[in-house]
Amino acid sequence: MTDDAAATDPLLLEIIRNGLDTVADDMALILMRTAYSAIIRDSMDYSTAVCDAQGQIVGQGLTTPMHLGSFYDAMRHLITQYGDDIHEGDLFIGNDPYLASGQHLPDIYIIRPFFHDGVLEGWATTIAHHVDVGGLVPGSNSIGATEIFQEGLRLPFLKLAERGIDNEAIWRIVEANVRVPHLVLGDIRAQVSATEAGLRGWAELFGRYGAARMRRALDDLHDLAERIARFHIAAIPDGVYSFTDHIDGLGEDPEPIVLHVALTVAGDEITADWAGTAAQVRGGINAPLSFTKSNVYAALRSIMPAGMPNCHGYTRPITVRAPEGTLVNCTSPAPCGARGITGYRIVDCMFGALAPALPDRLTADGAGGSTLPTFAGRHEGSPFVFSECIMGTWGASLEADGQDGVPHMASNQSNVPIEMIEVDYPLLIENYGLVIDSGGVGRKRGGLALRREYRILTDDCFLGVRSDKRRYRPHGLFGGGEGAPSTNVIEEAGVATTVPTLPTKPIRLGRGALFRHVMAGGGGYGDPFERDPAEVLEDVLDGRVSVAAARADYGVVVSADAGSVDRASTESLRRARVSSGEGRPSARS
Repeated sequence: MTDDAAATDPLLLEIIRNGLDTVADDMALILMRTAYSAIIRDSMDYSTAVCDAQGQIVGQGLTTPMHLGSFYDAMRHLITQYGDDIHEGDLFIGNDPYLASGQHLPDIYIIRPFFHDGVLEGWATTIAHHVDVGGLVPGSNSIGATEIFQEGLRLPFLKLAERGIDNEAIWRIVEANVRVPHLVLGDIRAQVSATEAGLRGWAELFGRYGAARMRRALDDLHDLAERIARFHIAAIPDGVYSFTDHIDGLGEDPEPIVLHVALTVAGDEITADWAGTAAQVRGGINAPLSFTKSNVYAALRSIMPAGMPNCHGYTRPITVRAPEGTLVNCTSPAPCGARGITGYRIVDCMFGALAPALPDRLTADGAGGSTLPTFAGRHEGSPFVFSECIMGTWGASLEADGQDGVPHMASNQSNVPIEMIEVDYPLLIENYGLVIDSGGVGRKRGGLALRREYRILTDDCFLGVRSDKRRYRPHGLFGGGEGAPSTNVIEEAGVATTVPTLPTKPIRLGRGALFRHVMAGGGGYGDPFERDPAEVLEDVLDGRVSVAAARADYGVVVSADAGSVDRASTESLRRARVSSGEGRPSARS
């Protein structure tokens, strides 16, 4: 065996691993800083990665986990489609779930091949959620779509540039099919810039270490990630762990949509089987198989060490099975525009199934992922489309209360700052904060719900919204209570109207109307009567729990001035409540 073929020195392997992650992070920063739209620039709904020659991720940007596991399927699709017709200077674009193994039409891939000494050695890849790609509704997240043809511009993998020469026709086609072309084209150019930075990073690494050593290091990183993954899977007791969750349903008269997973742990391998999940629906929440796999991978990656290589190799011990034609493996022409809500629920199901096996490592249920509101219309003579991902709260864990004001772990994203919204769009944010008494009760309390209120400052404004967790509230664990449900309310002309969690019909708002969204609160963990009264008092003082809820939910009697706990009354009340069996919260274990 030659030196080049020998296993990479561990120290050098760590240096190369960090170098690859740095390249991906540099791409992410460039994309964020050069993007035009708020959903990329401020919400950070995008991802970057570097892949080896076979399209396997070897470095990930610190961006959206639910994106990254599907890069491999998209890359294999591209490589198979183009074969030997891949050259230096090529630039690829695609988005279609069926024609490019994409996720949904607003998520556009921009991808460049990396050549060293004339040989294809890797890829610089980006995916970004674009504010609009046409279709039935502004924002292109049409929950009411019944087939993908209604959702917007469909792009198989095409060459946006060939051997360094731009294909102007594709740019013009995109421009003609979207409502806000200055934002969409600007964001595509930001992705192009990010891939250029990726090629520079690849070139520096190959120039420093040479092709043979880099190829071996990439193989070794995959193998190392696989070994670490197998070690941590083997630490889970063998068995079958099942969980059933729900999406509230579509439209004005929703019927619950079931997701069911059975996780089989056998030695150092794990299988996620989604048999029993609902059939695909005539609404835009269906998930392609690549997206389902990505969320399964993200859930399992989150229980492994933060410092392990972010390489495709860690997925080798993981098998994902999902019957065709179901919500989690939809077939053409099922619409996918709002499939994000299904992705979040996939992760929630994974955690629900694993909780009995890993009670010290997983949290109770959270807010169910981001709410995605979209506002659109005309302002100062020009069209506008504004979408954002409102992030919320986590459930409690064995050791800590649920975090609030944070993203779902599957989407490392951010709420758009109020100032950016009000400067750029005819919207006024009238209320933005946490909701008292909304966290699930428990020995550790669930995180609080988040409220956001938008006042409309233009005429005839479109509103679309994707939300969940109203009927099926975030569950608690091991005696913990459910989080408060989500709500969507419109106030207009003195009338308050409740909006469905997943409305399938367009909503039009006039000037002065108010849209109020309240996310769900996080579930609690453990018996609430075991919560330290001092922690309950601190919550009361912080405005997280009311004096009345302290008494009703935790059996803690707080003085009238909310300055102290009446210990004797608290002990008496808790004993009485426990002996009578009253006041126990709803929970799942």
